[in-house]
Amino acid sequence: MSKSIRDLMARRVPEPKTEGSPSTESMTSPHLPTGISPPGLPKRTGVARSFGALWQEQDAARTVTEAERDGSVIELDPNFCDPSVIADRVPDTTDAAFDAFVEQIREEGQRSPALVRPKPNEPGRYEIAYGRRRRRAAQILGRPLRAIVRPLSDTELLIAQGSENLARADLSYIERAHFAGNMVQAGVARDVIAKAMGTQATHLSSLLTVAEAIPSKVLSTIGPAPTVGRPRWLTLADRIKAASPELIDTALASPDLAGKPSDERFAVILAALAVPPPRKVRPHAETVKDPRGLKFARVERSTSGVRVTTDEKIAPGFGDYLAERLPEILAAYRQSKG
Repeated sequence: MSKSIRDLMARRVPEPKTEGSPSTESMTSPHLPTGISPPGLPKRTGVARSFGALWQEQDAARTVTEAERDGSVIELDPNFCDPSVIADRVPDTTDAAFDAFVEQIREEGQRSPALVRPKPNEPGRYEIAYGRRRRRAAQILGRPLRAIVRPLSDTELLIAQGSENLARADLSYIERAHFAGNMVQAGVARDVIAKAMGTQATHLSSLLTVAEAIPSKVLSTIGPAPTVGRPRWLTLADRIKAASPELIDTALASPDLAGKPSDERFAVILAALAVPPPRKVRPHAETVKDPRGLKFARVERSTSGVRVTTDEKIAPGFGDYLAERLPEILAAYRQSKG
């Protein structure tokens, strides 16, 4: 706690006391619901409550100002903290790791604070640089979000967001590509994106290639696919290009996707969009008869061509005759085709 905050606490006007109960008041979030006394505090009269609430609001405003200046950790109502407009996570309703994350916070509390900035043009609200999952967990648990408040510029916000991403072991390849693509769509300069991603221009280009090739409806159906790397995403991108819109929609509506984790959903859609191998055409054979009904030749048709076999017993020398006249037959054929 900074010295200025300690000084503010020391100057508080004492609350009316009930016999045997000392007056105490804990520091609260500037935007957490007011009007609820901490456990163990005595009930106050209407005048005391009004005076205390007014003082609390003034003290909370001073606390936020101090936190914004020196980056101290404070508690905020998560409902007043909005995610960054540039998404870095791909939502996944089957994310068991997030469920475990919520349980860990329930049992042990929020270990590391989020980083937020005062939201431009929206007094009283904050924008999250990192800590979106911590904010979701706080909402689920009905707890305040522990956060550091700093007056970040747009560029500083993106770089802080990107730096946090680089430190995440669980951020998948497609989420990195998705983050880079979202920054491009938001009009962020390539050099700022490269700095936020901590990467070189060539690697950034490969991330953007994948991000641009995967439609949003496909990505939202698959999710983050944590074990799937760039080569398989490129394979999926090629299959999407070759597939009809109807085939893609059918793959995304497959009942085989239900209840499966993200990696398995990727595999289902990848298989559904696979180009089927060409069917092997069995040779089709037919016989040719002379006017007497005798089979003097056999014609076999396949994908590679036509084969004619003559029967020397029925038509001796016909095969040689046919072979000698093939050039003039070909010429006649071409002439008929114009």
